[in-house]
Parts: sequence; C-alpha cells; structure tokens
Amino acid sequence: MESVEKMAKPAVVVIVPAYDEEETIASVVEVLVSHPLIDDVLVVSDGSQDGTAERARQAGARVVELPENMGKGAAMQTGLSVTAADVVLFLDADLIGLRAEHVENMLRPVLDGEAQMTVGVFGGGRGPTDFAQQIAPFLSGQRALRRTVIDDLEDMGESGYGVEVALTRYMRRHHASVSEVVLVELTHRMKEEKRGLVKGFAARMKMYWDIVKLLPKDLPREGREQKDKVRQGDSGR
Repeated sequence: MESVEKMAKPAVVVIVPAYDEEETIASVVEVLVSHPLIDDVLVVSDGSQDGTAERARQAGARVVELPENMGKGAAMQTGLSVTAADVVLFLDADLIGLRAEHVENMLRPVLDGEAQMTVGVFGGGRGPTDFAQQIAPFLSGQRALRRTVIDDLEDMGESGYGVEVALTRYMRRHHASVSEVVLVELTHRMKEEKRGLVKGFAARMKMYWDIVKLLPKDLPREGREQKDKVRQGDSGR
C-alpha cells in the first residue's frame, strides 16, 4: 500500500527566485532538500552578483543562473519553464526560520485536493513582517499550487515584484479555491537589512511600484466582503 501511495503522489518542485541572497539561501535549501514531500528544489539566481548560486548548489539545489537581473516574476517563470512537476511551491530566498512543518502545512491542502493554492502568511515572527502580511496577505511570496491552475498565466514574467498580485488576481478570476496558512515563527530579511538603508529603500519603492501597476482595484472591496461573510456566518450560529 505504501508504494502505491508514493507512486500516486504528484511530483512536487520548489522554485526559489533569488537575487543576492547568499546569507540565507543555504539554510532555506537545506530544509527543502531533506523534505519527504519534495522531489526537486530549483533555485533561480536572478542575475545575482554574490555567492547565491554557489551556496545553493552546495546545499543541494538545482540552480538556473540568469545572466542579468530580470525581476522576480521572470525568475519564477524561468523556473516553471524547466520543470514538469505537477505541484509547485514558490518560496522566497530570504526566509529566516523555515522548518519542515511550514512546508508540510503549505503543501498538504494542495496535495489532498482541499485547495488549488495555499498562501503562507507570517505569524509569531517579527512584528513588522507579520503586520505587513496580515494586512495584505495577497502579497505573500510563499505559495503552493497545482501547475495546471496557472499554465495559461501570461503576465507572470513581466510582473516583477507584482507577481504575487498577478497570481492572486488570476486565481480570483478563475474562481480557484485558495487557503491561507499561518507560518508560525517564520520571517524574512527586510530589504533595508540586506542592502542598506538607501539601496534597500529604493528596492522597496520599486517593489511597491510593480505592485501598484498590477494591483486590482477590487482587492480591498473583496476583502471587506469576505469579512462581512465571516461575520454573518458567525452571527447565524
């Protein structure tokens, strides 16, 4: 019975887009390569100028190196183009505190058919990162999904830092089931910590601009509608 279940399990790939993340990439990869649910760990080094690619290889990942920085969306699209896995887990390369249970909790709903996509939201980690994701979970870079759900997503490669918004908008338009997963005690390095105050702030402004260009106007409204539904459901009990 166990061998039949293993044969039936969809192939799972983790795609980690990375730009100059030599400080954290190895610790992220080490958790992933030893996880029983994962078949392939793919790091896409997006024009990194530091030791990101080498450290990822040393930790056990398969690495694709882009010759120049093309943006997060293009790196994720590149990863998709070199894998045929059925289930994809996207993770950021700057995560701090990643554990096997985080991976399990994100993949299980997708593997078990309970959701077509899960979105990981930080909780119980650091205040600034927790707060940012609690007020805007659709911006989280931690996502697991069925490959077939996004096979015809056209603008991922051009979305830059706005790729999470593009994914959220696409899933909503296709009425796909999405579940949020709280990733307890997981956080990440902020841009100002990685690049210094000035360069980090500039990178943050570029990220916000990419997001604004793709941000659907109906996201806040739909968030309020969802909260209203929850409140109505509670009042009826």
